Amino acid sequence: MQEAWSREEFVGRLQEVGTHGYHHLHPFHIRMNAGDLDQSSIRLWVANRFYYQCSIPRKDAAILANCPVRDVRQKWIKRIIDHDGKEGQEGGIEKWIRLAIACGFTREETIDERHVLPGVRFAADAYVNLARTKPWPIAIASSLTELFAPDLMAKRLDAFQKYYTWIVPDGLDYFRGRLMQAREDSEFALCVTLEYCVNRDMQEAAVNALRFKCDVLWSMLDALTLASQVS
Repeated sequence: MQEAWSREEFVGRLQEVGTHGYHHLHPFHIRMNAGDLDQSSIRLWVANRFYYQCSIPRKDAAILANCPVRDVRQKWIKRIIDHDGKEGQEGGIEKWIRLAIACGFTREETIDERHVLPGVRFAADAYVNLARTKPWPIAIASSLTELFAPDLMAKRLDAFQKYYTWIVPDGLDYFRGRLMQAREDSEFALCVTLEYCVNRDMQEAAVNALRFKCDVLWSMLDALTLASQVS
């Protein structure tokens, strides 16, 4: 068995995946943040990203089901509440529905997923399946794309406010809320990954899971690019 990476090398390997494979480099994302997408492309992204948003708490529930460590479960369950909400507390999914409505969709057509592309559905479902079938520390490692999300979310919010002024402003509340949530979530996920992926096999599996998650996000944008004919 190969020797485990040091903590610094392990973190570096994880960072490298995000630096070179995160979807902030995808042409669709670059054009979106530059204000170069038309209204139909933005609407398509919002409608399809909703399916991914709905997949996140299912992914997190799968991690909880596989995790025997109570301390981890106590903290991880917050992610489900953040997205699903609870009585008296609006979650991220409801905020995303408000974004869709702000873009001109009805609640009904957002929830019934009539605009979701097969490629997006396949990619998001594959992510949920990874969480169900992989060891729970590996599934947690796959969520580390959030290490790169806070800056991306801030840029996305700025871009939408500057370039896509046809969107009703309060529809952007999801992005505002995730500025802090993503940073907190990623810090805890990294701590868990470093604590429980202690041998080389687990470390390599964690890096591969993070790479898989990057591929999921990239594939979703590939599907949107094809559908909207963005080059």
